[in-house]
Amino acid sequence: MRIPTSTYRIQFNSAFTFNDAQKIIDYLAELGISDFYASPIFKARAGSTHGYDIVDPNLLNPELGTEEEFESLVSKIQQDGMGWLQDIVPNHMAYDSQNSMLMDVLENGPNSVYCDYFDIDWNHYYEDLRGKVLAPMLGDFYGNCLENGQIQLQYEESGISVNYYSLKLPVRLESYLKFLTQNLNKLTRHLGRSHPDVIKLFGILYLIKNFPEEVKNRERYAQTMFVKDLLWELYNQNPEIKEFIDNNINDFNGEAGNSESFNLLDSLLAEQFYRLSYWKVGAEELNYRRFFTVNELISIQIQEFKVFETNNELIGKLVESGKFTGLRIDHIDGLYDPTNYLERLREKMGDVYITVEKILELEEEMPDYWQIQGTSGYNYLNYLNGIFCKQDNQQKFDDLYQGFTKIGKSYEQVIDHCKRLIIERNLAGDIDNLAHLLKIVANKTRRGNDFTLYGIRKAIAEFLALFPIYRTYINKDGQRHTDKEYITSVIKEAKEKTPQLANELDFLEKLLLLEFDENLPQADKDQWYHLVLRLQQYTGPLMAKGVEDTAFYVYNRLMSLNEVGGHPGYFGISTNDFHKFNQEQRKIWLHKMNATSTHDTKRGEDVRTRLNVISEIPEEWQQQIQTWSKINSSKKKSLPGLSVPDANDEYLFYQNLIGAFPFNESEEAEFTTRLKDFIIKAIREAKVHTAWLRPDNTYEEGCLAFVEEVLKPSKDNQFLKELKPFVKKIAEYGIYNSLSQTLLKSVSPGVPDFYQGTELWDLSLVDPDNRRPVDFELRSSWLKDIKQKAQTDVLSLISELLSTKEDARIKLFLTHKLLEARTQYLDLFKEGDYLPLEATGEFQDNIVALVRQYEGKVAIAIAPRFLTQLIQPGEYPLGEVWRDTRIDLPQGMPSTWKDAITGQTIQIDGKVVIAEALKHFPVALLVSQG
Repeated sequence: MRIPTSTYRIQFNSAFTFNDAQKIIDYLAELGISDFYASPIFKARAGSTHGYDIVDPNLLNPELGTEEEFESLVSKIQQDGMGWLQDIVPNHMAYDSQNSMLMDVLENGPNSVYCDYFDIDWNHYYEDLRGKVLAPMLGDFYGNCLENGQIQLQYEESGISVNYYSLKLPVRLESYLKFLTQNLNKLTRHLGRSHPDVIKLFGILYLIKNFPEEVKNRERYAQTMFVKDLLWELYNQNPEIKEFIDNNINDFNGEAGNSESFNLLDSLLAEQFYRLSYWKVGAEELNYRRFFTVNELISIQIQEFKVFETNNELIGKLVESGKFTGLRIDHIDGLYDPTNYLERLREKMGDVYITVEKILELEEEMPDYWQIQGTSGYNYLNYLNGIFCKQDNQQKFDDLYQGFTKIGKSYEQVIDHCKRLIIERNLAGDIDNLAHLLKIVANKTRRGNDFTLYGIRKAIAEFLALFPIYRTYINKDGQRHTDKEYITSVIKEAKEKTPQLANELDFLEKLLLLEFDENLPQADKDQWYHLVLRLQQYTGPLMAKGVEDTAFYVYNRLMSLNEVGGHPGYFGISTNDFHKFNQEQRKIWLHKMNATSTHDTKRGEDVRTRLNVISEIPEEWQQQIQTWSKINSSKKKSLPGLSVPDANDEYLFYQNLIGAFPFNESEEAEFTTRLKDFIIKAIREAKVHTAWLRPDNTYEEGCLAFVEEVLKPSKDNQFLKELKPFVKKIAEYGIYNSLSQTLLKSVSPGVPDFYQGTELWDLSLVDPDNRRPVDFELRSSWLKDIKQKAQTDVLSLISELLSTKEDARIKLFLTHKLLEARTQYLDLFKEGDYLPLEATGEFQDNIVALVRQYEGKVAIAIAPRFLTQLIQPGEYPLGEVWRDTRIDLPQGMPSTWKDAITGQTIQIDGKVVIAEALKHFPVALLVSQG
């Protein structure tokens, strides 16, 4: 197995192709990256900016380049000795016309060869969805779209299709009968019944009318193609038949303003294997599983062997040929049976590096029996980020936040409210589906026979709302003790909150813990298993949408903590917990990934390092926001009982403003546009005054006007005069936080992962802002210059980098030096033991330090934090400012060390004097010599 030394994530799209990637491989190799880490590269919906909306998993995305260009990129990567870690998507595909497998299902229904490929309930309890799949793709009510002429039939070589803007859906062959018999008598009279083409047309009608329902797939496809080819031939060869078909298209398409003229089309649409509907219907009535709450992403049944093999055909070939040396599994918790999937994947892919996107709560353990190398790094991100939040100031921030926003709810109360909101508004249809499944199972038992659908639904909703983690992993092999603990604990809490549902909740507990009734037939057991596996699929989407995509925009106490996999209710993480986490990971998940920014993070890593500075200065922060709010009060729009933005959204705005404010004035105009886009997304995600499902234009326009007004460039803008000096100060301290964060990520157990462009300052906001183009030419030229200067006079270079630290070359320099050290001392950082170090002296709490040790080689990492109490703006955290702060080393440590960053040799006699170790650079990585 190839274990990466470091990974670098690239976001592919039509603006960054295989050819573009090939141009940066030498730069990545020079930087010190060992493994190229790619976003999904398989055929996605046209224009996709992220690649997760796949339409064919066995084709490369043509928008990224040709197969030859892909092979050329692979060759270049291998030439530079790098590996390829590939992000794959086993959970879903795009619900799109370009998805030929799905279109086959929509055309042929249960007779499609891909009928079982997608997670569709063909026997739904709603009669109008039975034998169909919901297509919630309309921008308005079905009747409005129909009668406005927005839904139209078209005819072309592939057959008759239903079109709604870019959406093109097939028409089942049986419906051609309705279409072709319209005005048929008129055509027959005109051409005569004995006309050869009329006879052919009647032959087509006969074939369609006598199409046997039990026909096997291959025969059905053959007959369908024969009918379509014959009709297309008639259309092209006979002008009268062409006119007949074109006139029928016009008749079916109706006339806007004449509702009766759409009866034909309405009747034809009613016959299809899909039901077109308003997109909002998907929140409440649904018979297919989605990715989270996204209608346009339909889940697949990867648990079916045929689907697994099909979905992994090309991936398997690329792994077998050595082109892919690792796999990152997207959204592992969305799968029916993650454990079974990973077992199959390991068996198919062999000894290849595998990580999973897995969100873990604090102290939650991932199943240690999974044959993988670990997670993609969100758990590490939040532990690392947390140690830069000053825990001592929690009460001050509680008071400050509550005083400014007048919000009295605790974080736990916010989560509970937001999860229940998602259950009622966004997942109502999914909960109903689970309730109907549970009722079927319950009706077959004595204890559950009298349960009503209403009671069952309430019990499921209560259980899901209180569930504290993404999911459990119970399957036919049983459950972990931790799975059982979570379930019994939640059921107990649910019964305390809703004692009237005690019987239903007891049954739900019995069900989830697989406590079957005696003599239960195997068929009923299988149905029981299915319900348990299905129910576990929905705790994750609720956590994602209820917590990360709602509560994280409502509870804004300190937004550096509101991160994917984060725990904003905890005001930071202690260094002891950070070290304990690293030691545990070293034992179990030695080669997992360590991330600080990803394509999914809520804000860039250097936005967080700035916001963490605020945790050190609550009094000054309070003074600032009060001043800003007073200045900007006249710029708010007044609505009945409300100012726009409200205090909580205003508080959110100020934090993200200072966190992402650009270093360069030339970027400020673009930044205003970016911030406006962010604010709209944030307030819609919060779902308080507006939402994606129910946008409030008045509130949104008020927020946009506020942002525009307060950031308007003007000599008279008092807010900007007050803001910029504070941003400058925070940004300066944030730089030092960032350097410490980069160091710790690079030396902790695991594989450091770098998101594209983050070797310079990463001041991006939530997607799509974090997918903006990266200037690799600038980074490459800077790296060459840095390497050249480092070879001649590294201390002069460092002095230059410190004096111009705002341009981010100092972070690029540090990143390169750390990756160079990882490569040079490969076994030390990959396999080495981990030992926490404690500082003593005046600024002992301002130092995070650790040891990595392997077969006689030792490295000490020293990372400062909380520097607002150490230096004034404009000063450097170097040398004598550290006074008597030191680290006493364990006995037997070497005496001669070299700083891998500055190249300086240091003599140490049992203790590291911080003033000496940090004499030239704000962080240190000391490696033993001799």
